[in-house]
Amino acid sequence: MTVEVIAPHNVQTTINFFKPTNDETPYRYLDDVEPPEGIPSTNIGSDVQQIVVHDIRGKENTVGLDKTGFQFVTYKSVENDFVDEEVVKTKYYTEVEDILKKYAGAKRVVVLNHIIRRSPADGVIPAKGVRKPAQRAHIDQTSAAAIDLVYRHLGDDAERLLKGRVRVINVWRPIANPVAHIPLAVADYHTIDPEKDLVSARIIIPDHEVTYIVVRYNPTQRWYFLANQTPDEITLIKCYDSDEDKARHSPHSAFNDVTSPKDAPNRQSIEVRALVFDTE
Repeated sequence: MTVEVIAPHNVQTTINFFKPTNDETPYRYLDDVEPPEGIPSTNIGSDVQQIVVHDIRGKENTVGLDKTGFQFVTYKSVENDFVDEEVVKTKYYTEVEDILKKYAGAKRVVVLNHIIRRSPADGVIPAKGVRKPAQRAHIDQTSAAAIDLVYRHLGDDAERLLKGRVRVINVWRPIANPVAHIPLAVADYHTIDPEKDLVSARIIIPDHEVTYIVVRYNPTQRWYFLANQTPDEITLIKCYDSDEDKARHSPHSAFNDVTSPKDAPNRQSIEVRALVFDTE
């Protein structure tokens, strides 16, 4: 019997990168936050670049959290629809802890929050806080913001835990169907120039500010995705690592895949960010 070998599904597409619009620190107001009168909601400009996103399917073992800043693992969830907030925060958060202990070597996991991304056209009652796919190259927080998360969530334990290795990892999973139309691309840490490519930016939310990273285009960057990623297949994305000898983070962005079948369901996904501690 002849076994068919499927060629990698590399995609020629565009990604939105950062372009400054003025000399101020880049900022944006969160979608539901109204800026003061006369203040633009953002000063972050777009630099739309043609790139190739490389299909990693069949070569998943060539990447890893410590090697490239991202990793693909298989872990079936008991959840299917992700419409009940309490079920997500209890049952699914527990699964995320197990995933990070099993695949990232975590000893302690503190789940921070989650974001569900889907369209009302999917015919599913959206959970609270549903957003559209984020189609701009970014990293979820700066190093300073990651350390601040430890202080805010661990209190008296923070100083002790910060003496050991600390990571922030985003656990990204499709919902209901294989991903089509707007997959997620992740960049190899070793193909970016942190000094030139990564720029700290402010997010202004109702009660405080946080900082994250916007990404300048650099032709040396190499971007990947897992074609036809199923709900049982998870992307682990490193957003911060205190160990400077490892891949410290991975820029990521949703992108348009015009090769997807037109009648394929809209993308739905859930991402959970967590603090990961290795020493205790």
